[in-house]
Parts: sequence; structure tokens; C-alpha cells
Amino acid sequence: MVIIKFFSVDMELGNRTVLTEFILVGISADPRWQKILFGIILVIYLATLTGNLTLVVLIRIDSRLHTPMYFFIGGLSFLDFWYTSVYTPKILANCVSQDKRISLAGCGAQLFFSCVVAYTECYLLAAMAYDRYVAVCSPLLYSGIMSTSLCTGLVAGCYTGGFLNAIAHTANTFRLRFCGKNIIDHFFCDAPPLVKMSCTDTRVYEKVLLGVVGFTVLSCLLVILVSYFNILLDILRIRSASGRHKAFSTCASHLVSVMFFFGSLLFMYSRPSSSYSLEKDKMAALFYTVVNPLLNPLIYSLRNKDVKEAFRKATQTVRPQA
Repeated sequence: MVIIKFFSVDMELGNRTVLTEFILVGISADPRWQKILFGIILVIYLATLTGNLTLVVLIRIDSRLHTPMYFFIGGLSFLDFWYTSVYTPKILANCVSQDKRISLAGCGAQLFFSCVVAYTECYLLAAMAYDRYVAVCSPLLYSGIMSTSLCTGLVAGCYTGGFLNAIAHTANTFRLRFCGKNIIDHFFCDAPPLVKMSCTDTRVYEKVLLGVVGFTVLSCLLVILVSYFNILLDILRIRSASGRHKAFSTCASHLVSVMFFFGSLLFMYSRPSSSYSLEKDKMAALFYTVVNPLLNPLIYSLRNKDVKEAFRKATQTVRPQA
């Protein structure tokens, strides 16, 4: 049974104590479910780390995968490797530990790094859409346009944008004062449950958050939509069915990643706090924090002949000779 206790006092706001640490309830308060969830999430976590690391290594060691498309796929896998590690170790610890506390600084650090990886992935998926646009619409100029310097610059820009947005998002959240009970009925420090605990006016906060998240998500979606609109027009001009299928297949994996990532993200953050539903948001958060990082290496490897061939070649190389 979880022992819930209240915080030490950091400062006084009238008769209310300001909180300096929180208790994360987790996915479920039922001890039996916690053990089951621990096993399931641990398997998913190990599979996610293995899948993403394997894809990064294959792209690095196989010269046939040294193309702009695989450069971005490797970058996405590297990001997902860290994405799941921001959340999952704490989720696993809370499933088996009676001590579910997290300090104010620890909560801020978790929110910051979760924002870094989420915003960076937004930008990276937009950059990948531009890469697919060039590959389909200007195949003869593809190698020249998507040069190594441009690809490296795009990825560096994605991380820079991710860090800047994360600083703004985290600073905006932790300028609020949190008071009352120290219980976060969630499995990680996220903005919606923290706002529910705020004892200060959140109207300015919500406007700033809407501006930061809204601008990032909408601008990335705009790049993706414009890119795929032009791709669709180009595909419709192709006369042969095989040619259209080949052109579309180069974009299918990326489209699936976009739908999974932005679908869960928009569900979580596109609604006002008044319509916040804890159980639905927990499930959506569990999907994009634990499940989604596992899907990307599966999406980009299971249906990709080049990756499967690279894996086969790598396993044959390391297999001991009879």
C-alpha cells in the first residue's frame, strides 16, 4: 500500500503550503496490476532499446544505407532510443517500489527532457517529409539537393529547436506555484496534471503553452502536408501503376510514423484543461511514451528490403565459422 504524505514547506501562500516534491501514483494503484504492467513494460522497453540501437548500428556499418533517407531514419531511431528512456525507467521503478516520490527538480528535469525529445521528433518528422518530397518530385537532383551538409544541418536544427522549445515549455510550467496535495495521478511529470495542481492563475500559462506547442505542431504539420500534397500531385502524373506504387511505397513508412506520433500528441495537448480526462490521457500518454518508440524500428525495418538485407549480412558476418 502506498503511504501518501504531504510535503515540506518551501514558502507560504496565505494558508496554503507550496510543494517541493510530488508523489506519482503511476498507471495503476492495484499492486497486482503493477506487477503485470512491470513485466509488459519491461519487455517493451528492452525491445525498444534493442530495435532502435540495431537500426542505428546497421545504418552506420552498411554502406548501402548511407543515403539521406536512412540518415534521417537513423536519427529518428537514435531519438526514440532516448525518448523511451526519459519515461520508462521511472515507470518501472514506480511499479515495484513503495517510494513513489519525485522532487520538484526531478519533475522539472523529466518534463524538460521529455519536451526536448518530443519537439525534436516533431521537427525531424517534418524534415523527413521534405526529404521524401525531394526524392519523389526531383529524383535526378536528389543527391545534389540532399547533401550531407544539408542533412546534418537539418538534424542539428531539429535538436536546436527542440531544446529552445523545451526551455520555454518548462520555464513556463514551473513559474506556476503548486500547492495542496502532493499527489500526481499520472506516471510521469506532464503539463496537464501539473496545471491541475496549480494554485495560481493559469490563463497566461495556457496562452503561452498554446503558442509554443501550437506553433511547433502546426508549422511541422504544414511542412508535412505541403510536402505530401506535392508528392500526391507528382504520383498522379505517373502513368504506370507500378511506378505509382513504387513512389508511394517510399513514403508509406514515414506517413505511418507521422499519424501515430501527431495523432497521440494532438489528442493530449489540443484540448483545453477543462476537458482533461485523466484515464484517457494516461492511455494516450502510455502509447506515445512507451509503445510509439517501439513502432518506428518495426515500421522502418519489417517492410524494408535494404534493412533486412543489411541485417542478414551483419548476422552472417558475426556468425562463427564452422
